[in-house]
Amino acid sequence: MPEDPSENPQSAASPEEEKEKKSSSLQNRHLVTDPETGELIDIKTGQVISESPLLSGEKEWRAFGTEKAGERARTGAPVSLARQDPDLSTIIGKTNRDAGGNVLDAGVRSRMARLRTWNARSQKSSPSERNLQRAFDMLARMKDRMALSDPVVEKVAYLYRKALKKKLIQGRTIDSVLAASIYIASRQMDMPRSLEDVSAKTGVSPKDIAGSYRTLVSKLDLRVPATDPVRYIAKVANNLGFSENIKRKALGILKEANSKNFIVGKDPTVIAASVLYVASRNTGEYRTQAEIANATGVTEATVRNRSKEPRKKLRSNLK
Repeated sequence: MPEDPSENPQSAASPEEEKEKKSSSLQNRHLVTDPETGELIDIKTGQVISESPLLSGEKEWRAFGTEKAGERARTGAPVSLARQDPDLSTIIGKTNRDAGGNVLDAGVRSRMARLRTWNARSQKSSPSERNLQRAFDMLARMKDRMALSDPVVEKVAYLYRKALKKKLIQGRTIDSVLAASIYIASRQMDMPRSLEDVSAKTGVSPKDIAGSYRTLVSKLDLRVPATDPVRYIAKVANNLGFSENIKRKALGILKEANSKNFIVGKDPTVIAASVLYVASRNTGEYRTQAEIANATGVTEATVRNRSKEPRKKLRSNLK
């Protein structure tokens, strides 16, 4: 049978007693209030005693469906350098309805269409704004095509804005400067891409990208870190279907070659190709020079010539 609370007075406490216990326990603590969040915090233990109901991160409205959520949301896209106007800008919508949801009459719709047209023209009034609009439209396409992360996109936009401000784009195409910015930002953010990869995805020749790259690095005083060949070894090995044994063998050869200091200043893609070729010959998973050259984007002669150095200067048992 369930226990009667009246028979055991200690099993239940009145609301007044609970309130007194809570207030007495709070008096023994050193509490402070966070001025930004409104939270009550114990400075000794870091425990959050209570949260401010006014600064809750939850929405005070509910929506069933994306269209309804878009109508009720009061915030737009985050501020980004990869937009022509990175600040908060005025956008005249195309709903043709007032704040109450009523349809606008013909005269008001005509005036709003005219205002919408002039608003779009005002955002592209100067040549620099039109330049940024075209460049960032291309950057948005490259982000999807090359799977660029948001930090890399922001870095690309920052570099392009600096180049435009210093008038480095005059005499060059927008595409080449943007491709060079992608190449630089990827290396600075430790997500390197080869020049051939950027060229294939952007449609700009490697010669034009290299010319814009040298201009940006020299004029903007940029520091671009050297690319680690280890990244290319893993990428090429996966493309060729090599086993982990080949990867470990290639990394061991690369580590030994790096200690001998005879790969300094050489193209990391070429180094990765030559090391993988030597490793494949010494582990039984042989690949031809043509297969490795096609996977890395270099010529067969380059693979053949560069693979001679590890075999001569490293261990004598390398084939």
